[in-house]
Amino acid sequence: KLDINNVFAEMIGDEHGLTVEELEEAKEEALKAHQNILEAETDGKMGFMELPYNQEEIVKELKATAEELKDKFDNFVVLGIGGSALGNIAVQTAINDPHYNLFEEARNGYPRLFVNDNVDPEGIKALFEKLDPKKTLFNVISKSGSTAETMSQFLLARKFVADAVGEENVGEHFIATTSKDSGYLIEIAARENMKKFFIPDNVGGRFSVLTPVGLLSAAMTGVDIEKLLDGAAYMDQICRQDDFWKNPALVNGLIQYLAYQKGKVMSVMMPYSDRLRDVADWYRQLWAESLGKEVDRQGNKVNVGPTPIKALGATDQHSQAQLYMEGPFDKIITFLEVENFAEELEIPGAYKDLAGLGYLGGHSFAELINTEKWATELALNKRNRMNQTLKVPEVNEFT
Repeated sequence: KLDINNVFAEMIGDEHGLTVEELEEAKEEALKAHQNILEAETDGKMGFMELPYNQEEIVKELKATAEELKDKFDNFVVLGIGGSALGNIAVQTAINDPHYNLFEEARNGYPRLFVNDNVDPEGIKALFEKLDPKKTLFNVISKSGSTAETMSQFLLARKFVADAVGEENVGEHFIATTSKDSGYLIEIAARENMKKFFIPDNVGGRFSVLTPVGLLSAAMTGVDIEKLLDGAAYMDQICRQDDFWKNPALVNGLIQYLAYQKGKVMSVMMPYSDRLRDVADWYRQLWAESLGKEVDRQGNKVNVGPTPIKALGATDQHSQAQLYMEGPFDKIITFLEVENFAEELEIPGAYKDLAGLGYLGGHSFAELINTEKWATELALNKRNRMNQTLKVPEVNEFT
């Protein structure tokens, strides 16, 4: 549910707020853009939109692979960067136990997951020193097989494994996720007899989390990937509607566009949930890579694009909020609010005589974090700062 009340002038004043009339005047252009997207999908240019519906056989294979391999390996290491990493991390942290890697009981028999998404030598060395190569399975993700960051790590991982199990057994410790018909990685996978999964040619990296790029690591950590796809299909149907006010993607897109026109050139995503903190990381990539443009569709040089910013509530109330309240009027803030946490966790009562502390007892941490979100929202409104809230009923594979 998208609550857009706080983007309007009635809440934050005429200078910085929008009006319903402005959205009504601009909605026809938004609907035209929506139609263009649907036509591009029909032409096969929007492969990511088809992913919730065309993966049945792949899902069966992924689940079978996870079932076969989860007891053979203690560690599952994703070698990828950007779209081959951020979505994977977002799914893992949203769905699984926050301490999934630390405790065996939190993993329910599945291997630990490491997503090595950078080429910092210290970080790589520290990870490899703690892995048993005989009990580690690597997933190398690169459409081209020439991504320097990914393939350099693959070369290191290959030697790491070969030194322990022998050249002839290397392929058993690697799964390649790559293009089906071209690139170096598909050739390497054939040479080494690696298991292979394929990335559809018409799906870009940042949109690939619902392909084997993201679904394999999800399956290998016990995530219900069928429910993940069911949730995507559900939202896709909602976001296909041509009734503007019933289509949250259209409404949000137009609000973000009009906010940009009013000088709100920075788009903050601020989840009030640890489980959703990495969704904001992934959002930054989706937003920046999709909207940062040097030229428009007519070839005119425009150099446009809103800058995405990640924040976390309530943590960043104590680091970024002052800037949002008192700094330039150049931001629109989107909160992510979880309506029903899996755990409420009551705050014990004590020190009733201390007014500034005793009031906490008897309430829950779920109440506290959402009350802090509402207070931040109210404070932003009083400062005429544009904000909106995406409310999630609960965090699970479907949502």
